[in-house]
Amino acid sequence: MTVVTRFAPSPTGTLHVGNVRTALHNWLWARKHGGRFLLRIDDTDLERSKEEYVDAIRADLAWLGLDIDGEERQSARFALYEAEFETLKAAGRVYACYETPEELDIRRKVLLSRGLPPVYERKADDAPVPAGIAPHWRFRLDHDAPIEWTDMVRGDQHFEPKNMSDPVIRRADGSWLYLLPSVIDDIAMGISHVVRGEDHVSNTATQIQMFEALGAAPPAFAHEALLVGTEGKLSKRLGSLGMASLRDDGIEPIALVALLARLGTSDPVEPVTSPAPLIESIDFARFGRAPARFDEGELALLNQKILHHTDYAAVAARLPIAIGEARWNAIRPNLMRVAEAGEWEAVFDGPFAPPATEEADSAVLAAAAAAAPSIDWSADPWHALTGAVKDATGAKGRALFLPLRRALTGRDHGPDMAELLPLIAKDQAVARLSAA
Repeated sequence: MTVVTRFAPSPTGTLHVGNVRTALHNWLWARKHGGRFLLRIDDTDLERSKEEYVDAIRADLAWLGLDIDGEERQSARFALYEAEFETLKAAGRVYACYETPEELDIRRKVLLSRGLPPVYERKADDAPVPAGIAPHWRFRLDHDAPIEWTDMVRGDQHFEPKNMSDPVIRRADGSWLYLLPSVIDDIAMGISHVVRGEDHVSNTATQIQMFEALGAAPPAFAHEALLVGTEGKLSKRLGSLGMASLRDDGIEPIALVALLARLGTSDPVEPVTSPAPLIESIDFARFGRAPARFDEGELALLNQKILHHTDYAAVAARLPIAIGEARWNAIRPNLMRVAEAGEWEAVFDGPFAPPATEEADSAVLAAAAAAAPSIDWSADPWHALTGAVKDATGAKGRALFLPLRRALTGRDHGPDMAELLPLIAKDQAVARLSAA
């Protein structure tokens, strides 16, 4: 069997971390099994769907490295939905309903007041049809066929259709709701696995009977626990945390991918620089049922760790010309974001204003200024410099190294000076020491 997964966003807004996680897991599963990952734009809501959001969805997936193997749009498939709808209607699995929302709400409250489940009550087949009212349409569940499947995350699932309301699949104006078109598309697109949030479990129960009514075997399902914020509940922040915001914050796409791939699983989050290990390790049996906590602080820390192992070639196009490979390798352990590399240009090439010299450091700096001109900069200038200063002054440890770092870089902290100093021109270093 060829594994085919899909990501089916509605273009009524931009992607956020929750639906990006869904897209990612579908992509990882397809890539692990040598299958196909498809993008389906669920744009049946013609009024709210916008082309700018379609473009943004494609751009965000590309930024994340989630390449697609094909794309479909529901707005181009209405004829197929109509044909399958007529098939179901002819088989008696779709029927017209005429209640208003107000009537349904009253009936629901009556049932609840009697201690009964608010399940839709079907009308008799010979019930009178109101004049002048366009019907909405429901799918008729088979009450004699218990709904069962083995979920790849949740295990064995069982639903009694007699305890479920027949779902509305089409509005009175002829527009489609989500349930039936999604099933029709999954059949037509050959989807083998549907990976989505646990908020779709009840949808899956009704959709399984739709697959069967259309003569198709249902795909395998994996319903993941939803993302929550650090406070342990769904938050507006997560629902609005889009890719543009993360890009602006300097988050690397592989950092977001690395975090979302493992959140909610028993596998550790690791600072990878390629999705390969994430593809290899994805296993829905290792996904837990507890909500997955998304922490922006954890993402920032992971981003930093990944940058410390990121090759120059991967970031060269985003670096200032002055930051070549050797300089990148020297400073990357001190970066949280690639953009911070530009702050090191002045350290390498000047100009910068060194901090004021403390009286206790004057002897060390004077000895360094005297020794630096005669040091071979092509060898190991840092150890040669500190050795000469130590011999001349007896200074050691922090009293030796910190004044030199401050005078040469203008900073109290930074990369290993043995790696950094050879990347600063000798005349620059001598001038800085002399001016200190």
